[in-house]
Order: sequence, then structure tokens, then C-alpha cells
Amino acid sequence: MSPILTHAPTPGAYGGEVGSVVRLRSASGRWLLLATVLGSSMAMLDGTVVNVALPTIADDLDADVGGLQWVVNGYTLALASLILLGGALGDRWGRRRVFVVGVVWFAVASLLCGIAPSIETLIAARVLQGVGGALLTPGSLALISASFHRDDRGGAIGAWSGLGGVATALGPLLGGWLVEAVSWRAVFLLNLPFAVAIVWVCARHVPESRDPDAPAHLDVLGVVLTAGGLAAMTYGLIDSSAWFAVVGLVVLLLFVVQERRSANPLVPLGLFADRVFAGANLVTFSVYAALGAVFFFLVVQLQVVAGYSPLAAGAATLPVTALMLLFSPAAGRLGTRIGPRLPMTVGPLVAAAGLLLMLRIDTDTSYVVDVLPGVVVFGIGVTILVSPLTTAVLAAAPDHLAGTASGVNNAVARTAQLLAVAALPPLVGIVGGALSDPARFDEGFDQAMLVCVGLLVVGALVAFTMIRNRPSTHDLLVERQAGCDVCGPRAYPQPPVHDVT
Repeated sequence: MSPILTHAPTPGAYGGEVGSVVRLRSASGRWLLLATVLGSSMAMLDGTVVNVALPTIADDLDADVGGLQWVVNGYTLALASLILLGGALGDRWGRRRVFVVGVVWFAVASLLCGIAPSIETLIAARVLQGVGGALLTPGSLALISASFHRDDRGGAIGAWSGLGGVATALGPLLGGWLVEAVSWRAVFLLNLPFAVAIVWVCARHVPESRDPDAPAHLDVLGVVLTAGGLAAMTYGLIDSSAWFAVVGLVVLLLFVVQERRSANPLVPLGLFADRVFAGANLVTFSVYAALGAVFFFLVVQLQVVAGYSPLAAGAATLPVTALMLLFSPAAGRLGTRIGPRLPMTVGPLVAAAGLLLMLRIDTDTSYVVDVLPGVVVFGIGVTILVSPLTTAVLAAAPDHLAGTASGVNNAVARTAQLLAVAALPPLVGIVGGALSDPARFDEGFDQAMLVCVGLLVVGALVAFTMIRNRPSTHDLLVERQAGCDVCGPRAYPQPPVHDVT
């Protein structure tokens, strides 16, 4: 799964503008890679390590479960709503410019998070962080695609992916250590020196690039409808307000109408006419809803019920990322040989088996006997699934829309995680002061894992019935396709094969 993803540049961006001659082994190439890795890793980490700090934040700011849901979802809501717009702005106004604006925005929002005196202030700052993440995340890989010489582009993206995966793997450990040794506030304040370094490198070493064929007009109404619909639905689910949830659904339906009418839609609905593309996105929605819920509940369960420290809870999930780092390339090659249908069917079922094993986590838990088996089996299932899923999405789209297709798929994943974290806690009775009642939280955790098992089984059934194997010009792509974290499908696909060979 890739470290975090977004709206991809248009075909012109993949081809690279005239003058895109930065070489990977040059000093300029290393500086460019450093800036993009630090930027994407910064946004990626704050989308994941915050979960480890949730119980401590609740104690310090006197927050209930609903407040913690908004701490997670405030970030995801802004990111899911604006990530496609962030890519379009970079293509039009300059990728370095929008990337730097995103980094500075993200740093200022991180400072506000780190000094937040109340849960309400923290939630507002997290929303602002999500806006910054939506601006910087698309620019990270777009800068590489547009700036490196085509002979080095594949290697640069591979290095970017691998280094980002290492950052993801270390994230829970780093987050847990900071919470224990310093404060949960240090998780956010750590972004400030990184942001200063990124801006300095970009100002001195990163070339500007833009897409000369970018649309003259942006789908602003589509952005407004997306953000408004998701915000209303999220609020309705967290606060159990059917009225807001219905309003959100209506606004999202209006978004679909707008996309059908727009000359430059954020989401070209014609892509969904392809059965495989539609099926792959349905699988994405179901599976990533489960993933978002699992990583919200698991680290809290380990601390509230099993009595783990923040560091131990963060370390407990490390096998999932380690498995993906080590075996995602092999899973991709397997998907190339046998097609995506079988891995996309088997992967969710194996992951579901891992969640059933996690039901053994309670107040008297042994890590080796009760936690590790479930985490490992779950990680194996996710590893089997993710690379073939990303490849199926890309293979189902025309070459000139491969970037857009990947961006849409990433937005679907983010939205699924957003809605799952909003809906599941009240659905399973984890509301109000459940964090101070281990027995109550444990019961809700078990119910939530069973719901996630159901979501994964649904994903497997959709894959079995809607995904079909077919020859594709993207087959060679999968071996270089990243997919090394549990944050979401890769936001940008690899450049077309003919551009990197």
C-alpha cells in the first residue's frame, strides 16, 4: 500500500517538460529526492502515528471518543476532499510552488497542533494539516516525474517509494517513543525542522515545472460539493445525526451530477463504465474502510485494554509494514503472472482471518501468543492484495488517464477510511467515556473487528465477481509499482513504461 497517494499529473507531466534533465546520481538529483522524500514522509507520518497518541491526548485534553474521532477524521476529511485539487493546482501553477506552499502550511498547522490548549483547537489544526497535506502530497511524486531525466525516472521513483516505506515502518515506533519520552505534542512539533529543511532544499535545488496542457478552469464547484458532502456525512455519523448524514449524501449526489456536467471534472465518471475499474474501486472502498478502522481501534485496544505503553502499542503493528516492505514487489510480480483476480480475492480473506485472531486480545494478553499471530496474518493478507489492486486500477484505464485513475482510487480509499472511523465507534457502542472503561472498549473492539471481517469478505466477493484478468500494457508497471504502507493506494502511478525505459 503505498505511502500515501493523490491526483496524478496529466500525460504531459509524465513525459516531462523540455529541460527535465536532472540525473539521479547528480548532486541536484540527490537534493531533489531528499526534498520529496521528506515532504511525503512528513505528511504520511502524521496520518498514521497520531493513532498511537490518542489515549494520551484524551487524558491530557479531557477528550471523549468523539473528540478523538475528529482528531483523526479532521485530517482525513481535508485530505480526501482536496487531494485531487492539490494535484490540479500543481500542474497549473507550478509543482514546486504548490509543494512548498503545502509544506509551509503543513508546518504552521503542525505548530498549532503542538500547542493546542483544547481538543477543539487540536481538531481545527488537524483540518488545516489536512489542507497542507493535500497540497504537498501530489507535488512530491509529480516533481520527480517532471524533473528527472527519463532514463533515471524509474530509479528515482523506486528510491522515493523505498525510503518513504522505511519512514512509514519507523513511524509507529517513533510516535510511541515521543509520546512516552517527551509528549504527544512532540509528534507534531517534530515536523517544524523537517519543513525548514524541505523549503531550503526546494529554494536552492529543486526546479520548477508545470503542465502546459493543464485545463484553464478548475472544477471549483466539484471541490465545494465534495468537501461539504463528506463533512456533513462525517458529522452525522460521529454524532449519530441521521439528518446530517442524509444531507451529506444528497450533496455527494449533487457532486456526481456536477461531474457529469463539468467540462473539466475532478472525477471523469466515464472511467467507471469499465467493469474492472468500477469493481477495483468497490474493493478499495470496502477493504480500506476495514483498514482505517483496524488501525484506529487496534493501537487504542492495546493501550486501554491490554495495558501496553504507547511505544509498545506502536511496535506491535510493525510486522504489517515490514511484511509489505519485504514482499510487496513479489506480490506484484505474482499478480503480473496470474492476473489480479485471485490475489484480490484471497488477500482480503487472509486479512479477515488475521482479524479473527485479533479477537484474542484482551486484558490478559501475551504478545507472542495473542497479538503477533493476528498481526502477521493480517499483514500477509494486505500484502497479497495491494499491488494487484493498484495494477488492476491502472490497467482498466486508458494510458492517458492512468494518473487520474490512480488519483480517483486514492480518493476512494481516503473516503472509505474517513467514513469507517466516523461510523464504527458509535455503531459498536464506543462513545463518550469508553476509553476509561476497558471492559466496554474490549466488547466494542470485538464487534468492530467482526464488522471489518465482513467488509473484507465483501471486498473478496466483489473482486471474485467483477475483476477479470486481461492483457494490459501496464503489466510491466507492477514490478516498479510501490505499495509499501498501509495508508492508501499509491497516489501517482509509475510513468508509462515507454517513458522510463
